Amino acid sequence: MTIKCRTAAKTIAIACLFGSLALAPMADACTRILWNTNKLAVFVGRTMDFPVSTEPLITVLPRGMARDGGMFAGQQIDAVNPARWTSKYGSIITSVYGAGTADGFNEKGVGMHLLYFIPADFGARDATKGGLQAALWGQFVLDNAASVEEALTLLDGVQPLMVDHDGIKATVHLAIEDATGDSAIIEYIPGGKKTVYHNRDYRIMTNDPSYDQQLANRASYNFDNATRQTPIPGNTDAKDRFIRADYYRQWLPEPKDTR
Repeated sequence: MTIKCRTAAKTIAIACLFGSLALAPMADACTRILWNTNKLAVFVGRTMDFPVSTEPLITVLPRGMARDGGMFAGQQIDAVNPARWTSKYGSIITSVYGAGTADGFNEKGVGMHLLYFIPADFGARDATKGGLQAALWGQFVLDNAASVEEALTLLDGVQPLMVDHDGIKATVHLAIEDATGDSAIIEYIPGGKKTVYHNRDYRIMTNDPSYDQQLANRASYNFDNATRQTPIPGNTDAKDRFIRADYYRQWLPEPKDTR
């Protein structure tokens, strides 16, 4: 689990990796929770519940690093129009297989999280956009953006590309947030259609089904007058975890300090 706290003036990181917390054999069960409704700061946490180790390393990355979105694990995967850039902002990240970034935040308080999303389909190659291997999708945001708004504009100019590490495909969707509490969820659904959900109310993300279906399912629950007897779903399914995470988020007490 990676936990981060952001304020407008500074970024406080508690980067604690508890390893692979798979709830069941072959579970691909990650959850991201954004807490942007308290009066103290913006907090975000995620679990990495994967059936095998992603060989994570918590790493500090400086400004001025040259990137090539057409390279993956030392292999060129896009020679058409690879996205190339030099990092504008420093970041602290959790790497995945030494070839990309699963989570992180930059010096401006922008954070990103890649979660498993089986239906992910980045579509046919659009040569007018810079090719960006999917494991660097979030790092591109950290390197270049100072806000969610800026990140979304920059992401319009690139296309994530599917990559494969020992049979594990980068079928992922992306969550981003910033120090103001703004949030966005970005998915590429079957057919290569890019869908963006941009609103500070989009605090929870798990896995598939697609985010519109997750929101529709959440709308069928009303926890306005919930008590300890109110039933909530208890399985490990992504839809159940989405509801449960949002339920508990609503009852978080107002913090007295960042700890």
